Order: sequence, then C-alpha cells, then structure tokens
Amino acid sequence: MITVRDDRHMRSLTGLSQAQFDQLLLTLAIVYQETQQEAYEKGLAAGTRQRKPGGGAKGKLPTLSDKLLFVLYYYKTYPTFDVLGAQFDLARSKANENLHKLSPILHQTLVRLEMMPHREFKTPEELKTALQGVDQIIIDATERAYRRSQDAAVQREHYSGKKTPYREKHRDVQA
Repeated sequence: MITVRDDRHMRSLTGLSQAQFDQLLLTLAIVYQETQQEAYEKGLAAGTRQRKPGGGAKGKLPTLSDKLLFVLYYYKTYPTFDVLGAQFDLARSKANENLHKLSPILHQTLVRLEMMPHREFKTPEELKTALQGVDQIIIDATERAYRRSQDAAVQREHYSGKKTPYREKHRDVQA
C-alpha cells in the first residue's frame, strides 16, 4: 500500500495538495454513500441482496481515503493493472475491478463540484457560449492512418500534406 509522506509526495502521486485531497474526499464520501445506498435499494427491489450495507470483507482499500488515493494515482500515472496492483497490494483483476467501480464515483464527485470540463458541444453557438471570456484557444491536431481512397476527390479532401503514410486530419479543440 502506498503511504503518503508529505504534501510534496501527495502532489507527485495524485496531482493534488493534501488540502485539495481532503476537500475532494468530503464530497466523494457523500457521493460514495449515495451510490452504496442506491445499489442496496436496487438489490432489495430485485431480491438479490445478500447482506446489509457495510457487510462482508473490507478488501485491500478499506477507507475512502485509500480508494481516492488509488483512483487519483491511476489517473496521474496511468500504470498497467499489474503495476497498479503491486503498488496497492492487489491482484491485477481486483485493481481493474476497483478502478472501474471508483471511476464513475470520482466523475460524479467532480461533476457535483463543477470541476469537470464540458467536452461535447452540439452546435457552434454552444462552443462560443462556453468560451466567452477566454482569450486564447489551443488546438491539438492528431493524424490517424487510414486506407487511401481510390476516388481523387476524396483523396484531396482527406490528404494531410505529408508524403507517407496516408493520414486523415483530426482536430481537438481545448480552451
């Protein structure tokens, strides 16, 4: 299990200071509790509930602080599940399972705190509204290889300007 020594260590592992981590943990606790209660009620309604909330084995990430450190560490460093499991004393499959269970909870927490950026716009007007007050936009363009068309007009439309290999232009706009 990873132990955090000081604020600098916390920043290097998660990207957050200890104070930011603690503040995020407060809201995560509320969202986690709501998610657990919702799962409990769904299990009761379906008749599949086997034990009361909080019952059963506690696992290798017993506290919410451990759970938050686990998911933030993953998103900061993007290790393989073998490495993630070794860092937190988990099997690879349990590291995967925990990450996929905790990621939606972290997402809901960040949405509740209004910290998640809006990534999809349906109209140019929505984009303009979201960017009001922004002085500069950085456009990140990525090229992806694809099969070259035999139609000359389609070739011209998708040609990136590079000689080889044949690639299609893709752009990602960030504020």
